[in-house]
Amino acid sequence: MVVDMLTDSVGQFGYLALFFMLWLGIVGMPIPDEVIVLSAGVLTATGVLQVVPAFIATYLGVVSGLSLGYVLGRTVGAPALNWIGRKKGMNKYVARAQALLERYGSYALCISYFLPVVRHVVPYLVGIGKMTFRRYALFSYTTGLVWTLILFVIGHITGNNIAYLDVHLGTVTTGMAAGIVAVALIGVAAVYGYRGWKKRKSGVAVSKE
Repeated sequence: MVVDMLTDSVGQFGYLALFFMLWLGIVGMPIPDEVIVLSAGVLTATGVLQVVPAFIATYLGVVSGLSLGYVLGRTVGAPALNWIGRKKGMNKYVARAQALLERYGSYALCISYFLPVVRHVVPYLVGIGKMTFRRYALFSYTTGLVWTLILFVIGHITGNNIAYLDVHLGTVTTGMAAGIVAVALIGVAAVYGYRGWKKRKSGVAVSKE
């Protein structure tokens, strides 16, 4: 079980074990990132890990692993994509990542967090496309913070019921995606509504003069 493996690894290497298990997701760790983040939360509930350092190590592991893909894509270019494609079964994930970027642009970085494997491919592609690091960080790091926080808290609250949660991981992830998309849409609507109100207000002020 991942919780047991994490407990042993943390016992030997401290919080760095948690960081590197997530960072190594870029080279194909067999354990999904979602399960590792949930398990980290579980270990804080059982007292094996302290909440704050565990969350920091988890978040940094997630965003560092994905950022490595971005850096490789930006510096190495197409050969980095070819390296991914040579891995067994990866072509379909590359195709999904490309379709996601074509349809949603930079927002694909946000959506891909909820798609296992695809989340590791998208940073390569935006790096190859020469997206600025500032833009990459804005979309990837903010979504990563929310994604990690939600899963970490769920793991902490769930505690030793992680096995049950693992079975329904797809449902949890889908619910998270829907919730974040809803909040994002509300935020965008609020921004546009405020701009419209401000524009109308300015128009009224000018007409009075």
